[in-house]
Amino acid sequence: MTPPHPAPSRPGTLAVWWAAIRPRTLGMALAPVMLGTALAVADGAELAWAVLFATVSCALLIQIGTNLYNDAIDFERGTDRPERLGPLRVTLAGWASAAEVKRGALLCLLLALLLGAWLCVVGGALILAIGLASLIAGWAYSGGPRPISHSPLGELFVLLFFGVFAVLGSHWLQSRALGHLDLLAGLAVGAPAAAVLLVNNYRDLAGDLRAGRRTLAALLGAEGARRAFALLVLLPIPTLILIAASGAPGAILGLVGAPALAPLVWRFGRAEGGPALNALLVDTARAGTRTGLLAAAGIVFVSSL
Repeated sequence: MTPPHPAPSRPGTLAVWWAAIRPRTLGMALAPVMLGTALAVADGAELAWAVLFATVSCALLIQIGTNLYNDAIDFERGTDRPERLGPLRVTLAGWASAAEVKRGALLCLLLALLLGAWLCVVGGALILAIGLASLIAGWAYSGGPRPISHSPLGELFVLLFFGVFAVLGSHWLQSRALGHLDLLAGLAVGAPAAAVLLVNNYRDLAGDLRAGRRTLAALLGAEGARRAFALLVLLPIPTLILIAASGAPGAILGLVGAPALAPLVWRFGRAEGGPALNALLVDTARAGTRTGLLAAAGIVFVSSL
């Protein structure tokens, strides 16, 4: 079958790797770290800049490593086929071999491990547990005999690791304590991140079924996926209100981004074809990131008054 969008000619090496890391969704790793850090500052912690830099770097490296490994493994298993509707994948396009991309993934995960080792010295057993779980989950998402990406658990994985655990760990690293708002904050940033994966799996539904991947979109069907997307995308609104009412009033600033959330639900119900769903995926990632970062900024600002 002829691909709907033939791969363009290979660009330079830097452009290849920039495409491979999927930069338009990396904000999903940044937002929970910043929100957890903001809650720690609001609780009276003095901001440790070196710890924040290492935490952000570690989160980004794990996401990039996971993205690269997913690219290579899906190509090797034949899950990514020429007729796929999603954004360009460098292995499928022939821009890089699966072995090269896997080496890039390994390098990112090793760097994350090195940074994580220092963070474990700073944060102790809790950070060790979260860090090891994150690295294992990054591999298990695409690797192993039963990859998470082939199951209905992918969205839960994202909600936990790009939401709850990231907020908890970031808060702990700054204050050596957990806050009563960490779970709500994790849901506020983790739910839109999970919605991004749901859009991805909904777009790839036909191909996933052919490849034997039973994702959440496959389990729920089209109508169920639309309802789940609406729940995930709109969940930040009530959670931010609860956070603001429960001791961090600055979180309400996150609602400045709320007007961008509702149209996403409308678009999901009407999007047809790869390009429309690809655009929706990127816009969902941006809206979720923006909401989380605005909430973090508001919390820090109000706590400084």
